[in-house]
Amino acid sequence: MAIFAKSNVPQFSMDVYQNEYLPEGGREVNAIVTVTATGGGTVGSAIAAPAYPAGGRPSAAVAIMVDCSGSMDYPPTKMRNARDATAAAVDTLRDGTHFAVIGGTHVAQEVYPGGGRLAVADAATREQAKRALRRLSAGGGTAIGTWLRLADRLLSSADVTIRHGILLTDGRNEHESPEDLRAALDACAGRFTCDARGVGTDWEVKEVTGIASALLGTADIVADPAGLAADFTRMMETAMGKEVADVALRVWTPVGTTIRYVKQVAPTVADLTDRRTEAGPRAGDYPTGSWGDESRDYHLCVEVPAAGLGQEMLAARVSLVVPQPDGSVQNLGAQGLVRAVWTDDMAASTSINPQVAHYTGQAELAQAIQQGLDLRKAGDFDGATAKLGRAVQLANVSGNADTAKLLAKVVDVVDAATGTVRLKTRVAEADEMTLETRSTKTVRVKK
Repeated sequence: MAIFAKSNVPQFSMDVYQNEYLPEGGREVNAIVTVTATGGGTVGSAIAAPAYPAGGRPSAAVAIMVDCSGSMDYPPTKMRNARDATAAAVDTLRDGTHFAVIGGTHVAQEVYPGGGRLAVADAATREQAKRALRRLSAGGGTAIGTWLRLADRLLSSADVTIRHGILLTDGRNEHESPEDLRAALDACAGRFTCDARGVGTDWEVKEVTGIASALLGTADIVADPAGLAADFTRMMETAMGKEVADVALRVWTPVGTTIRYVKQVAPTVADLTDRRTEAGPRAGDYPTGSWGDESRDYHLCVEVPAAGLGQEMLAARVSLVVPQPDGSVQNLGAQGLVRAVWTDDMAASTSINPQVAHYTGQAELAQAIQQGLDLRKAGDFDGATAKLGRAVQLANVSGNADTAKLLAKVVDVVDAATGTVRLKTRVAEADEMTLETRSTKTVRVKK
């Protein structure tokens, strides 16, 4: 009989949605795996819980990276709003959280506490940090890779459970090569998560979203600098709610089976396929980052060997683990099975599972938006109209009202059901950047 004990560690559960039936000769199996973490539940005593401090919360370290390049002075309110937003984030830190503030230009500077250290949040250090923020001024270039490397050095100095960064930029990464930024992201991946924000409209969407994607965080635009404080507060509240770090989706498949892709499909689309690390015979781990009280969906597509009618097989076994420094893993206790059954029942084998259909459409929606905007920038207006029309149609079918509203600022919708649209002749830069930045946000399946 299992023994259960109260714990502040979230309890993880997993549900698999699929049509397991394949026609004769069928080889592709698709499944949506829903992972849910509920905080403060009960967990089996066989599951090793992270060592939380006496307060019952996971230990955490946060580095806030603030763009201080010369462009932050145009207009001057931008720098003031950035200081205020960082102060609001500092105020949101939970007591006992390790933290630092970094000023980013073409070099990275320790704003607080300095000396290669992290401060520990309490009333005194919060006030000291806010006093240090008042001295922040704009001047210099932009080399984001140096900011991330300093954040990594500082965060790694703390013996904590959760390591997280918040990065704000208002411009393009012009003072280092794309290769330098890529190398910094590769060095930091798996060491801390990071939310990235672009303020104003002079930054590069693909740079900011690329940072967030590489470091398993969120990306967004704050077109009006006046909205920074509220956004930073929300980000820090979310970071303070994380309870388990470095969770991986472990996928085991039998001999002869090939994983075609693994994607997160809610709350945003993120392809994890190429981020696999081997985890023993026929098993691989896909990183999902830090978790609090939340639910996410993943699309798993596997190719199985052909089999005869009436045969069935286990196509994949999915579990959740936290890799440990010594090479062992902490198993979080949730498991899902993906099956394949060959049948001559045409109705069964041709039915598309509603969850699979929905998220296939959401992934296509994100891709159509990105391709449409790229074509628009390149001057291919017919191609852009076709792609963005398809995006309007997909948003309408799936009930993604937020994305539909953003699309309506870039195209005139003639008929949403058929995807008939006209490109607007004039589009505010902030509206176009908002659509691109938020194109990967999805909605859950309608119940």
